[in-house]
Amino acid sequence: RYFAGLFLRLLRRDFDACARGYEPTVAVVVPLFNEGQGIYSTILSLLQQDYPADKLSIIVVDDCSTDDSFAWARRAEVEHPGRVRVIRNPRNVGKRKGIAHAVREARAEIIVSVDSDVVVDRGAVRELVARFTSPDVAAVGGRVSVSNPHENWLTRMQAIKYHFGYVYLKNLERAFDSVMCLSGCLTAYRRHVLLELEPLLENRNVLGVPIKYGEDRYLTRQIVKAGYRTLCTLDARCWTVAPNTIAKYFAQQLRWRRSNFVDFLLGLGHVWRLHPCIALHYYSLFALQITYPVLLVESLVSGA
Repeated sequence: RYFAGLFLRLLRRDFDACARGYEPTVAVVVPLFNEGQGIYSTILSLLQQDYPADKLSIIVVDDCSTDDSFAWARRAEVEHPGRVRVIRNPRNVGKRKGIAHAVREARAEIIVSVDSDVVVDRGAVRELVARFTSPDVAAVGGRVSVSNPHENWLTRMQAIKYHFGYVYLKNLERAFDSVMCLSGCLTAYRRHVLLELEPLLENRNVLGVPIKYGEDRYLTRQIVKAGYRTLCTLDARCWTVAPNTIAKYFAQQLRWRRSNFVDFLLGLGHVWRLHPCIALHYYSLFALQITYPVLLVESLVSGA
């Protein structure tokens, strides 16, 4: 992953190609649940984007927050009429359906998904939009960094993990325009593709059991499966808050691992149609995810 990705990045002349001057209408969708005053900071960072104000709107969809999040979002809406819109789900339906609700309400050509605890760089939207260089590019993800890296040793370690994850480990998938997981923290989509895939997203389940976690990985895989290209650029940046305690970190990682396992498993039936390098990469990561805990337990049991 390290060396093949770096080699392909140097080999491809059009790696991270962009089309400057392309300015479609953009709606930034922010799913919200119990973020408190943080949602206000997120909205303000989005309002400061280096993008034409008449082509950029912000839609906050509140999933029945039980704190004062809705009030903070409404404050931003009142202070910036016409640019910020706040809608509320009639009941708690989860992040995926909340975003789908906002997408149906929007009329923009490009939908940018931003998590409610994220602060976005001023040029992020422009950099994302510039990567839609052809109609078959359906989604473009940005680079996610840690906003609290110096809080303690745990957040410093996560800052290193995020750095290597984006700067090195995604290069192989980026070289073949098939990035298999674009983070919900900051990703731009063509709206018509989201509407096209809405039935699949609405009815996501495993053996009849609804699945509400791992929406970003699932959505990215469905876009690739439909024949579209998915890209990632390091020039569009955002910062998220990393867990600062072991309990929070393990809760996050267990949620992500559960999501990874389910989605990797369901992708085995169609990933073989992709470029052989991407398919091999996908299968090897899934095998590693299964064998790693098995080997770890075996080592503990044997005393090694």
